Amino acid sequence: MRGARSAGLLVFRHTGHGVEVLLGHMGGPFFARRDAGAWTVPKGEYAPSEPAWEAARREFREELGVPPPDGEAVPLGEVRQSGGKTVTVWAVEVDLDPATVVPGTFTMEWPPKSGRMQEFPELDRVEWFTLDRAGEVIVTAQTAFLDRLAEHSS
Repeated sequence: MRGARSAGLLVFRHTGHGVEVLLGHMGGPFFARRDAGAWTVPKGEYAPSEPAWEAARREFREELGVPPPDGEAVPLGEVRQSGGKTVTVWAVEVDLDPATVVPGTFTMEWPPKSGRMQEFPELDRVEWFTLDRAGEVIVTAQTAFLDRLAEHSS
C-alpha cells in the first residue's frame, strides 16, 4: 500500500446545522463493528497515468453507484494516511440522497484461510454528518480535508 495513490470527492451541503459532508462506512468484515475511524471520503486507487480528478469522479461512480456531481470542484489537497497511501480530494456542493446509493462490491477470502470467497460492499452505508461529528468518525488523516473545507466554507 505504501506509495499507492487514491483520489476522491467529498460531497457537502449547507443546512440549518451548518456544513454537512457525505461519508461512507467502509464495507467488509474488518469494519463491520467499528464506527470511529471506519468512515471515509468516497475514493479509490488510480494508476500514475490517470489524472487524479478523473480518478476521483470514476471512483465516486464505482463506490456509490451514482454519477459524480457537477459543480465547482474545490481542491482540498492531499494527505498521507498511516498506511502510506496518499489521498487527493476535491469538495463539490450537492444534496445527494443516501437512499439512491448502490455501492460497488469487492471479493475477498472470508473467513481467512477458509478458501471461501465472499462479496462485500465497498461502502456498507452512506450518511450525512456535521463537520464536528464527521471529525469523530472519519479516518484520522482525512480530518485535514474537513478542516480545509471548513476554511473554504466560512
